[in-house]
Amino acid sequence: MRARIFKPARNAMQSGTAKTRDWVLEYAPASARSVDPLMGWTSSSDTQSQVRLRFATKEAALEYAESKGIDAQVIEPKTRKPNVRPGGYGENFATNRRAVWTH
Repeated sequence: MRARIFKPARNAMQSGTAKTRDWVLEYAPASARSVDPLMGWTSSSDTQSQVRLRFATKEAALEYAESKGIDAQVIEPKTRKPNVRPGGYGENFATNRRAVWTH
């Protein structure tokens, strides 16, 4: 069995970093999906593709994969620059602003 270990990125609907701190072990699909001719639904006989395991650290995920005999590929996350303004949200309401604040 093949699997990949990665840190999920946040989706476009998230402003925070929830559900992006854990490492995920996800199995690679073993068989291709097929389309039902009547309804048009896609299906697969591979049940491992539905399994996503979460781990607190990358080492824990690798240890699990080695203990179960899973060939795992680690995908390192891209670091992201923090988006923190020096004044923060309170800067919008400061009384000592140098410029006029308008909408």
